[in-house]
Amino acid sequence: MKVAIVGAGFSGIEVAHRLRAAGHTFTIFERADDVGGVWQHNTYPGAACDVPSYLYSFSWAQRRDWSRPCSPQAEIQRYLREVAEADGILPHIRFGTEIDETRWDETALTWTLSSADGETHSADALVLACGQLTRPAFPQIPGMEQFAGPAFHSAQWDHDVDLTGRRIAVIGTGASAVQFVPEIAKQAARVDVYQRSAPYMMPRRNPVYPRAVRTAIRRVPGLQKLRRYGMWGVMETFILGYTKARPLKAAFRLWSTSFMRLQLRDREVRRKVWPRHEFGCKRILFSSAYLPALQRPNVEVVTDRVQRIEPDAVIAADGTRREVDAIVWGTGFHADEPVAPMKVHGSGGQELQAAWDGGARAHLGITVAGFPNLFLMYGPNTNLGVGSIIVMIEAQAGYVLSALGLLRGGGAGASAGRRALSVRPEVESASTDAVQQRLDGSVWTQCQSWYRKDGDGRVVGNWPGFMLEYVRLVEQADSRDFDLLTTR
Repeated sequence: MKVAIVGAGFSGIEVAHRLRAAGHTFTIFERADDVGGVWQHNTYPGAACDVPSYLYSFSWAQRRDWSRPCSPQAEIQRYLREVAEADGILPHIRFGTEIDETRWDETALTWTLSSADGETHSADALVLACGQLTRPAFPQIPGMEQFAGPAFHSAQWDHDVDLTGRRIAVIGTGASAVQFVPEIAKQAARVDVYQRSAPYMMPRRNPVYPRAVRTAIRRVPGLQKLRRYGMWGVMETFILGYTKARPLKAAFRLWSTSFMRLQLRDREVRRKVWPRHEFGCKRILFSSAYLPALQRPNVEVVTDRVQRIEPDAVIAADGTRREVDAIVWGTGFHADEPVAPMKVHGSGGQELQAAWDGGARAHLGITVAGFPNLFLMYGPNTNLGVGSIIVMIEAQAGYVLSALGLLRGGGAGASAGRRALSVRPEVESASTDAVQQRLDGSVWTQCQSWYRKDGDGRVVGNWPGFMLEYVRLVEQADSRDFDLLTTR
């Protein structure tokens, strides 16, 4: 099979690793100039993973020399490049190539990809490894385009801008802001943090590994595997609390609120940043530096919404005018539109985003009815409230190879000629309906979040169960789930 992969982050590299081992031909198209995906783009101060690296890494490419439990961005990006190079994947990547349209040819049973530079490419199968957190989201605020100073999104950090001694407005308090606010607060004259919704926090100190620990990890047989599966178990326990065991969830909430009370000595700041939503319905954030940073004398938390922006100031809804020199947008991503703005045209010319009008959906988060030989990585309803997405990605890649194996080996009743698999509409409907039934009334429906379509619609991001459950569910593609398309 000739396979096209869009995206050279964790998902793209994982699929490429599996394809190469199975003897398929593949090309990865990556718009950036290096591998890494989200870890290549997000270079803001303090950027790091909040899942320990011994689990947030490939099972087949384990490192025993991580500098600390939750590795910083540069270390993760370097790991991905080293893996891609060692595995022979780098020569198969076309960097600086953005795919803006793909189209299924019903006669030839092939995908045609069109890149932004006008080139076209053909493939038997298409894997979209674009990720959910790739397209920065900006709020629509009157006057924002008139701001005279530097203004940039956390995922597009402008390192040429020196924030030392400057007045900065940070708009948004999600996972990125929790990491970069403590860093910029150390150097800025003043930081105004505009908060729409306060997150629940959990501790994360993340010290550098002592030499003795590094030596033990490197030399003690089985220790790395023990750590890896131990952390997997801890995260599955969190998921159990989210989904089934209410007393366990109450215990986790008590842990979070106790930690926050200990850190929030300033009563006024505590009042402002105390969460008002259900525990777990938004992403729980891990930091032991964020809440102390909000209590620094040069930091102010603003809970009034931003009414407008002037060339040199941000105006809040209460009329307060705060002069600023720079704006940093910590406003997240368009997570509910995982392949946009790329256009994907399937059978009959139907466009994927149109098919997803009520919210993205896919059988097992991987295949979509009407889009033959198309496979999604980190697709709809495969995100985790707590856990390592790498576990999900590896499972999905295995499913993709299993599906391609049905075509290669004729397991779906294939005959001579080109072949394609199209998941049956009733299979997709049954699969997605079952997921939504489990999500109805779950913690993830209790507030607005990026897990949901347009913030308050159906849950399109999260998987409703355990990581292990999903791994077992996608272990083998079932030929009965697909219609077989052939040419002669």
